[in-house]
Amino acid sequence: MMRHVTDDVAARPRATPSRVRMTGKQRREQLLDVGRALFAERGFDGTSIEEISARAGVSKPVVYEHFGGKEGLYAVVVDREMEGLLDRITTALGSATHPRVVLERAALALLDYIEMSTDGFRILVRDSPVAHSTGGFASLISDAASQVEYILAAEFKARGFATKHAPMYAQMLVGMVALTGQWWLEVRSPKKADVAAHLVNLAWNGLSGLEHKPRLSGT
Repeated sequence: MMRHVTDDVAARPRATPSRVRMTGKQRREQLLDVGRALFAERGFDGTSIEEISARAGVSKPVVYEHFGGKEGLYAVVVDREMEGLLDRITTALGSATHPRVVLERAALALLDYIEMSTDGFRILVRDSPVAHSTGGFASLISDAASQVEYILAAEFKARGFATKHAPMYAQMLVGMVALTGQWWLEVRSPKKADVAAHLVNLAWNGLSGLEHKPRLSGT
């Protein structure tokens, strides 16, 4: 009795698809994505090499090979987030000349970053346990303030104020925006544009001259 060809085919074990091997660059990017998510969720101390390697589907030596350990991975994640945020702020301020518009754009740039890169901001606002060039909330404020300092200095000079105080005022303004952003990260109310408008209202008008219904000028 002849056996059907279809029976032979059905009896054969199915071939298991071969696992696609990542390039070194692809693996590095994967580990950065995995580390970023875990650091945002659990913090540096709450994240282990074992968790990182397990979620990435690799052995622990692979993580050590690319970053030298958890500290190295964390440092790269933080540096990338800082670079992305500062680029966003610098771009937003690029064509602004009026001081009020500068403040509006700085506030919106940070709130945009919080909205679009929530995990990244959660990492930045934690105190960094790693000694590297950037990272930590204080460094976030300091680096962002340096982007608006020269604009404030020019405005101070035009108004006859001492330019030596411009760095201090830059720290005040950026610190106010950054701390408000940290609060807004959790509550997400009111809307982003309204938060920015109220920030500018306080910084621009002061408590004695607050507008009842502040709006962004956009000019």
